[in-house]
Amino acid sequence: MLATVSCAKRGDITADKELGTLGTAEVTAKLVDVQDPFPPNDLYNYAFVMKYQVLAVHRGKVAGNEILVAHYNPLKPRATVQDEFSGKVGGHVDHFRVGDVHRMALEAPVDNFWMGGVVDKYFNEKGVRYWAVWTNTAAD
Repeated sequence: MLATVSCAKRGDITADKELGTLGTAEVTAKLVDVQDPFPPNDLYNYAFVMKYQVLAVHRGKVAGNEILVAHYNPLKPRATVQDEFSGKVGGHVDHFRVGDVHRMALEAPVDNFWMGGVVDKYFNEKGVRYWAVWTNTAAD
């Protein structure tokens, strides 16, 4: 019984209402690269671009097996990251760590959804930068 409850809870974290309704694409992807430590949030709000390997596309389309995703103020847990500047953003991820798998609702390109600072260490790589609207931890 305990295992059943645990699995049900993890499933709830993976796919919730926001993932299915926000953004134009929904993916499960593994975080494969974060270029540098995140800058502090004390001076300004920013989006930080991270590299993901796409494991599954649940709806919509993304360009390729590796995508670049901008997360708003990544030092803040997704549950508390939304503010008067961000628009609708959130989720259940508390921190970003290479190797973690996330289920995300995405919009593209990031410039259409965030007009503030973007830290993009992948500036030499061509391609779309996605805006992470909702980010949850994916079940194993």
